[in-house]
Amino acid sequence: MLPSPLSSATSDQGSESQALSIACPRCARDTVYGPGNRFRPFCSERCKLNDLGDWASERYRLPGDEVPPEEAS
Repeated sequence: MLPSPLSSATSDQGSESQALSIACPRCARDTVYGPGNRFRPFCSERCKLNDLGDWASERYRLPGDEVPPEEAS
């Protein structure tokens, strides 16, 4: 039987809320997408920083034509 996509989670303030359980976009580990997870949608600071590093080093690119530097401003 597959686990339910919704799980009950407790936030940092201690209030009970419904939070979605998702796969971390970086490592695919299950993580809670809710106020109690300060790294959401990632499972940890490491995954969050690794993803940021990939954007900074331009490993991820948005589709489209490159704009020459003189036209960019």
